[in-house]
Amino acid sequence: MAYTKSERPYKKEYAKQVERGEHEDRMERQRARRALDKKKVSRKGKDVSHNKMLSKGGTNKDGYRLESPSKNRSRNGKKPKTQA
Repeated sequence: MAYTKSERPYKKEYAKQVERGEHEDRMERQRARRALDKKKVSRKGKDVSHNKMLSKGGTNKDGYRLESPSKNRSRNGKKPKTQA
């Protein structure tokens, strides 16, 4: 919902994110992006995809890779299909 007549409650949004447990996943994503930047890998037009989804309990230790946004977001939590 857009805030047109009132200020956006950033503190409330942040508190809600921490309460839901989303904060740690966001920090994990940020660490993965910064690690790629440190290696001087160009992320332009790509998403950092984790081998095991952070929402399913994955971490950066499980591995991550660069992937096109459409491929990363279309997977929707399902394992990639193997070629037969």
